[in-house]
Amino acid sequence: MNSTATQTESSTPAVASPVDPSSDSRAWSRNNEQFNQVLQALALPFELAVMQWRVTEWSDDGKRGLMLPYADPRAYSDRLNDLFTPAGWNRKYTVQTSAPVQRAKHGAAAKILVTCEVTIACIGTNSGTGEEWSDKENALTAAEAQAFKRALSLFGLGRYLYDIDGEWIELDPHGLPTKIPKLPRWATPNGWLAGLRPKLRRNRHARVRANGHTGNASHFNHENNGDRQRLLVAIEAMESKIGKRLYRGLLKNVARVWSPNQIQESPVLEKVLAQMQGAERGVSRLEAAKAQLSPQIFDRVIASLNAPPAKLEDLQSLHSLVVALEREIDAQTQPSGC
Repeated sequence: MNSTATQTESSTPAVASPVDPSSDSRAWSRNNEQFNQVLQALALPFELAVMQWRVTEWSDDGKRGLMLPYADPRAYSDRLNDLFTPAGWNRKYTVQTSAPVQRAKHGAAAKILVTCEVTIACIGTNSGTGEEWSDKENALTAAEAQAFKRALSLFGLGRYLYDIDGEWIELDPHGLPTKIPKLPRWATPNGWLAGLRPKLRRNRHARVRANGHTGNASHFNHENNGDRQRLLVAIEAMESKIGKRLYRGLLKNVARVWSPNQIQESPVLEKVLAQMQGAERGVSRLEAAKAQLSPQIFDRVIASLNAPPAKLEDLQSLHSLVVALEREIDAQTQPSGC
């Protein structure tokens, strides 16, 4: 990494909301009915007036494009303000840049990686990442928006958009769509409140293939886009559970990337997620062992292995440390004379 910058954005108090952010979080969370109501309000699809569409894939002849819906970051922040007031949530951005790399047909450029950490006072904190090449127009803004929306998808806000397969639309000679698709009824507030939900993904994929793909295998990437997005969301959620150092180390060791968004193949994403889930179990065992050992013994074992938990970057080192700590626990619990 060449540079790192951090900035925090926090709003100022405004009108009252259904949620009182000054209340004790633990007491509030015990109110399951209110908690579930808020989660349901977060998951509700956006109003049609704020939805926009863009072409994400093109047919072989360039005459048709696959259009997918999206919402502007303002729609996300407006939902948060309505539910929690501007004082009830905040976001923090961390910006990193890679060394410039030479790209075919595009010249050299650095990769901008943005991590957005969103905290909702009565729920908790989640983070997401976004990335863009530095030579793209508004690269930082695009990466920030992507990271912000991915972080909020972990709370359920906007997550339904991952289940929309989009629609193939005829393009005019200028490459612009000749019409704007309609959202499926389940992806509207009224449909969602009526209990409608997306069909099983395999059925929707068959419909998309029949209606749009032209035979080029590369266009079938969209078929797996929903699965890939779910894996990305699950992987990004692991950062707060296993720590940034171990999270980055596993990405580097397993997939040779520094962001999960750089991984295109679902099997590789599944492998990364499996490693991170193993790391999560290891971290839980590490915390349990730490609670049972005196600080002196805990520090001695760490020093003997030269393995400070905050600097662990791979599963093998984590496993070795956990095993050594658990051996110390076993030694202490052995009856005298054995």
